Amino acid sequence: MKKLFLLCLLSVLTFGAVKAQSTDQVPANGPKIEFKALEHNYGQIQKGGDGNCEFTFTNTGTEPLILSNVRASCGCTTPSWTKDPIMPGQTGTIKVRYNTNNVGGFTKTITVTSNAVDNPRVVLKIKGNVVAPTE
Repeated sequence: MKKLFLLCLLSVLTFGAVKAQSTDQVPANGPKIEFKALEHNYGQIQKGGDGNCEFTFTNTGTEPLILSNVRASCGCTTPSWTKDPIMPGQTGTIKVRYNTNNVGGFTKTITVTSNAVDNPRVVLKIKGNVVAPTE
């Protein structure tokens, strides 16, 4: 009985290992999102200065890409994005505005949710240091 149990267990583990390897080799069809950059560094920026930046992405997949949600980590960061489906080979943008009214260093994230098959959730980052204007 022990031998039969061990044989069944070995068979299941072997089948699982073979199955896991074979699925990794099959390329997925569908929408895919690829960003030019995942981070924007403002560097030193003056209080009240221009806190705008833009992230560009391309649909490198085979079906239309749809961004279902773009959410910032706090209220001081406001994203706006391409709402229309992005066809294969086309590009889209996510515009981000950071409120530069508070002095000090910052690191904020923007979470992008889409129908991409490989990475449906991508986290973008903005960072910098807001300094008081010199007189």
